[in-house]
Amino acid sequence: MPKPASIAIEDTPTARRVWLAAWPVMAVFVLSNAPTPLYVVWADSIGFSAGVLTAVFAAYIGGLLAALLVAGVVSDRVGRKPVLVPAVALAIVACVLFATAGSVLMLALARFLAGIAVGATVSAGMAAVTDLAGAGLRRLAALASSSAMVLGAGSGPLLAGVLSEAMPGPTVTIFVVEIVLLASALVAVIRMRLPRADRSAAARAWIRVPSVHPQGRTAVLLGIAVFAPGITATSFVLSLGPSVLAELLATTNRIVAGALAFVMFLAAAGVQFAAQRFPVRAVLLAGAASTVASMTTLVLSLHASSIALLAVAAVLAGAGQGMGQLGGLTSISANVPSARLAEANAALNVGGYVPAAVLPLTAGFVSDATGLVAGSTGFAVVMVIAALAGAGIVAARTRTSAP
Repeated sequence: MPKPASIAIEDTPTARRVWLAAWPVMAVFVLSNAPTPLYVVWADSIGFSAGVLTAVFAAYIGGLLAALLVAGVVSDRVGRKPVLVPAVALAIVACVLFATAGSVLMLALARFLAGIAVGATVSAGMAAVTDLAGAGLRRLAALASSSAMVLGAGSGPLLAGVLSEAMPGPTVTIFVVEIVLLASALVAVIRMRLPRADRSAAARAWIRVPSVHPQGRTAVLLGIAVFAPGITATSFVLSLGPSVLAELLATTNRIVAGALAFVMFLAAAGVQFAAQRFPVRAVLLAGAASTVASMTTLVLSLHASSIALLAVAAVLAGAGQGMGQLGGLTSISANVPSARLAEANAALNVGGYVPAAVLPLTAGFVSDATGLVAGSTGFAVVMVIAALAGAGIVAARTRTSAP
């Protein structure tokens, strides 16, 4: 695949439209991780173990994957808005359920609906950003979409942690604020001037595992090879991070838990801006290396009972996810026709989120049986192997030319 050109971020009306179009992506992703620092509150009031906590987290990824099986296809066929408007509305419903949750079942349902909203936004929202960018600013569109995702994912837990400690209603206020953000996102979606959908593939199945245009298959494969270990590592921090802080490091402050997730995703966003001018091959290899370093540092933090090392592990995990995501989206946007773009984005995310659901869930129940240190160490070893394998795939498939 040809080496993509560098991004020139210019303050033009077109560039501003691209960044504005990324706002709904960010607003929905604020909800994706907002519950993270609140799990300790719900665990006290409702009562559940680390295994049940990761099962609640997995409900979110289950909803996300269900949406990815439909949203990309529907978005490419009927348009971005018919997918994005219901997605934002579902996110608002999820906020109401979170704010009133009194059982594990209600939490799981709220997480499931949030996952559907995020899955639809990943497919249609990111494709909408690329549509508005046009051919000349596709690299900028990939950066805007990816950074909006990680900034939203990081802002949610930080806001939740601060508001739950400083305001009454520790599990309510953040979701009231998020409803306001989502309402503004809904307005932004309605006002988007998007091209008409290409209905040439109308005979194809509506619900299926996302398929990738032949021109983009290598791009998706390379993205998954690095993005999957990276997002699985960050999913561990989001799902079991509060348990690690509470049980091993004796820290129950919700601002600390929220800040840990925030710095992780801040690193994911920052590294994308820093890496935007490098070839995709170099970005992907650096992402895999960052995930390996993250999991190594995680093991050290557990055995040393060090919050500082845990924070370093979170930052490195965020960098690994960010570079895997940026590399994958950049390569996809450069190689996949616009009419198949949302489905290709969905395929990348399916490949990433399946292990992000299964492996932390497994680690949670293994931790219930063997202890948090043993379960987390086993998870870290699996992630190191996966990240090294991903680096090997990238190196082998891009040996002759950078993607």
